[in-house]
Amino acid sequence: MDHAQCRPDGLYQTPGVAVPYCDVYDTDGREKMGDDHKRRIIGYFTSWRTGKNGAPAYLASQIPWNKITHINYAFAHVDPNNKISVGSPTAANNPATNMTWPGVAGAEMDPAYSYTGHFNQLNKFKKQNPGVKTLVSVGGWAETGGYIDDTGKRLDAGGFYRMTTTGSNTVNTAGINTFADSVVAFLRTYGFDGVDIDYEYPTSNNKAGHPLDFAQADAKRAGLNASYQVLMRTLREKLDAAAAADGKYYMVTIAAPASGWLLRGMESFQTLQYLDYVNIMSYDLHGAWNHFVGPNAALYDDGQDAELASGGVYGAYQNIGYLNTDWAYHYFRGAMQSGRINIGLPYYTRGWRGVTGGTNGLWGRAALPDQTKCPAGTGSSVGSTTPCGNGAIGIDNVWHDLENGQEVPGGANPMWHAKNLQEGRSGSYLEAYGLTPKTDPTDVISGTYTRQYSSSLVAPWLWNSQKQVFLSTEDEQSVAAKADYVNAKGIGGIMIWELAGDYAWDAQRGEYYMGNTMTNLIYDKFRTATPYGQRKAAITMPTQTLNVGVTMGGFALGDNNYPINPELRVTNNSGAPIPAGAQLEFDYPTSAPGTLGQQSGWALSVVSTGHTGSNVGGLKGDFHRVRLNVPSAIAPGSFAEVTLGYSLPIAGPSNFTLSFGGQTYALAADYARGGTPPASPTASPTASPSVTPTGGNNCGGIAVWNASTAYSGGSIVQHENRRYRSKWWTQGENPANSGQWGVWEAQGAC
Repeated sequence: MDHAQCRPDGLYQTPGVAVPYCDVYDTDGREKMGDDHKRRIIGYFTSWRTGKNGAPAYLASQIPWNKITHINYAFAHVDPNNKISVGSPTAANNPATNMTWPGVAGAEMDPAYSYTGHFNQLNKFKKQNPGVKTLVSVGGWAETGGYIDDTGKRLDAGGFYRMTTTGSNTVNTAGINTFADSVVAFLRTYGFDGVDIDYEYPTSNNKAGHPLDFAQADAKRAGLNASYQVLMRTLREKLDAAAAADGKYYMVTIAAPASGWLLRGMESFQTLQYLDYVNIMSYDLHGAWNHFVGPNAALYDDGQDAELASGGVYGAYQNIGYLNTDWAYHYFRGAMQSGRINIGLPYYTRGWRGVTGGTNGLWGRAALPDQTKCPAGTGSSVGSTTPCGNGAIGIDNVWHDLENGQEVPGGANPMWHAKNLQEGRSGSYLEAYGLTPKTDPTDVISGTYTRQYSSSLVAPWLWNSQKQVFLSTEDEQSVAAKADYVNAKGIGGIMIWELAGDYAWDAQRGEYYMGNTMTNLIYDKFRTATPYGQRKAAITMPTQTLNVGVTMGGFALGDNNYPINPELRVTNNSGAPIPAGAQLEFDYPTSAPGTLGQQSGWALSVVSTGHTGSNVGGLKGDFHRVRLNVPSAIAPGSFAEVTLGYSLPIAGPSNFTLSFGGQTYALAADYARGGTPPASPTASPTASPSVTPTGGNNCGGIAVWNASTAYSGGSIVQHENRRYRSKWWTQGENPANSGQWGVWEAQGAC
């Protein structure tokens, strides 16, 4: 079988490996999920809802296996030895591998496995539902920079920051290789189909992520994005090699932020090329970390977002608001086809108390009365002039998350509890979550929770005017609208955090409780959908491909990265020169206004504009397209750079073409499907011939890097099937360890 015909458009090809893509993808490069699953329904299944602590359990038997396509198990972590871990496998009551639920129907263990716990159950039900893929998710909010040990204590050890990045902000290659090798072994041991990396966050913005991680993360901000790229490439390559050996394809996915501020610090999200798909965390867009009251996961901007208005965002970005799902989708569309993108959907609420202003609370304010008591990472605790929020508590915060033994005020509730509040029903489960309605008045229902809905935002909420409580929710109306949006845009599907928050009416209990109402609705919407979009480019791309690489680099760090003015580098890996006057075209997403410019004297013209004006009601097109004239010839093995300028972050750009000598070429940088293999162009009758490969690893005769050799600036070497160029004199520095700011500059695979 020719597995190359099944590779998704734009997915990085590991050099020299026969990856069994057709195990998971069809010959159009679309994921095979079954006749009734045209789009993905990805549900996070969490480790901690075991029922062992007295709170309601959500076990593998409760997952709607016939309605979903993928399960992400949350969470594994990175241990102090740089290996993936779920704790000691034999530790008492390890929920993943050493826990049982005697007498619970459906929770019987499968004796075929040497371990018990959730992993036994996932494999048991997966055998009955072989079309469902399971992935292990690593990290998350609490375990990105540290991990939770077998006793439930969070330790400041292990984690992504240490594993990927040294104290001097260089790539920790040894740590990354150790981790990737351990992931391969873990997937093989426990039968998972892939790994989902939930790294929060490899951004250059200070004070991003968990407050307990700030000390180590902020010290490494300059190196995090470079090491993130190495991490994801290494995972892709090692899992591809394992897939070829096992005859089973292994997936690599991520949970990605949706906020424009976080994404600005993640450069142009260069890691997307290594992913089967990205799950956008298009929720937590507003919350009690500040005093601006708004929806958790609006689909669209309405032009009235109080947080954006206060920050001058609308005026700065041609009235484009970036705290909504539609904007985040279009950001990622700049580097990936719609079918490799999934939007996030929260099955939980966020909320505030003491809300003033706004319309039924929407776009009001709710500042914590005593700003000296802001939670860690917010308001005065980090020197911010933006007040921290007055988060909802008690019966309005029933999931009752704790930090240092104290309730985290945030209005976090499963949607089944929100439905009960809406109908004035307290629920029989309050004490199981640690509430004390008999003694604490905040744990008793009072006032009326009235459902509100904004069709312009596609966002419902509950408003209690007596208590001045605002709870952002999801329900059938908003979920249906989002599923319709996914279908209309050709998006890959929906990712759910988390399955335990879905609801259904429980007649026996006489209240709403855990169920599958929203998941069933998504399934019904998707089962008759057309296949998702599988091509990156909206235009017809040339069939002939040049071996030319394009990279983005030189980004300023953090809040200095505005205006955004990176260097776009065009590297000629072909055997003939690219002549002066060649025309380079590319697409960039409508997440940024169509005002991209250049600062290097290259003539720039606009080919097409995908959107103008505000994004109320959604961005109208996916791409802007521009043309640059290359001012000077680019010799084989050399590169040219142009400094770009734009205002809101973009992923990509992509869909590159080069035109000269009466011919237009696609570029190898896009990893496109189909077309002819990269070949040397005929720039003129006197063009240089292609270099005949004579060296190892198919690198065209380029010398292999040698630790004892001294290299001057501009030297070209090959190392581990990749080409590198030295920026200055060097000796003994491994190119793979160099990183973005090191001496060796990566020029792509060869």
